[in-house]
Amino acid sequence: MPISERLPSPVDKRLQVCWLSMLLLLLVTPLAATAFGAADNISMLDVARVLGHKILGMGQVPDISLRIVWELRLPRVLLAFIAGSGLAICGYVLQSVTRNPLADPYLFGISAGASFGGVLALTLLGGSWLAWMSLPLGAFVGACLSVLIVLAMAGSRADSQIERLLLSGVAVSFMFGAFTSLLLYFSTPQATASLLFWTLGSFARADWSSLGMPALVVVVALVLILGYQRQILAILGGDETAHTLGVRVMKLRLGMLLLCSLITATLVAQCGGIGFVGLMVPHLLRLLLPGRHPMMLTALAGGLFMVWVDVLARSLLPTQELPVGIITSAIGSVFFLAVLHRRRQY
Repeated sequence: MPISERLPSPVDKRLQVCWLSMLLLLLVTPLAATAFGAADNISMLDVARVLGHKILGMGQVPDISLRIVWELRLPRVLLAFIAGSGLAICGYVLQSVTRNPLADPYLFGISAGASFGGVLALTLLGGSWLAWMSLPLGAFVGACLSVLIVLAMAGSRADSQIERLLLSGVAVSFMFGAFTSLLLYFSTPQATASLLFWTLGSFARADWSSLGMPALVVVVALVLILGYQRQILAILGGDETAHTLGVRVMKLRLGMLLLCSLITATLVAQCGGIGFVGLMVPHLLRLLLPGRHPMMLTALAGGLFMVWVDVLARSLLPTQELPVGIITSAIGSVFFLAVLHRRRQY
């Protein structure tokens, strides 16, 4: 066997370094991110003590530290990780099944459709006995409607018109954004302020009871996507190639789009609209690992990225927190322009 075949390639080495870095960050991030906040007297050691007390029953901790770490900050960190992982997975799937590195739930109009559906459901059913399920159900219906409109606007041969999918998604996003603004305009001032902060994206409402549904949806969707990963990767070689390998391209594409709608709707219902995470994370990993498509690494990177964006949102201003969606949109818009400039050069 030639020596060149026995030695690992530079990409393999980078993949190993990425995995090692992600695992180390996964151990450090919960402790470090939970230590950040308005109460700056909480250290990483205090967080570790609280976790040891609650999980292992070790030692005693002050009630104030227990409340801040366990009841307020830790659920927020976990929800941010779940949301980042889910959005990164959606970006990975959308970019794969549409063969467009610029695909993203936000740019495809899925987030805007989910926000409109959630706001509409709260407006119509907010005071009824269906209020507890109106937000996630309305968000899912709005997200699915957005996907169907995008596919209809892209034409019957949407599989060969990749750019039209993106342009249709941007148009649908503006349309649903306008409808959402109209609903907010006719709402009461108190409802408008609350809904506006929610639509901009925030993890301020996170608690332990709110983690179950988004965690379940993201994990189940991840398992399903892993089961179809070979078929998804086959589409990257072109629809004709995928057909020859026995992949039902249009059926798989529609199913993955609806699955991404479910993930996005669940996260929007809980966290509001957070854009560009699904664009940036998979794209950066592909630039770092050309020729590789590690979906689990994408999910971990998205979760860690969102946790630290939330830390930035909580600590950037001394007396208040910024909506997470503002920060991701600011970073993502610059990243989007950079990607367009790079594609133009080629």
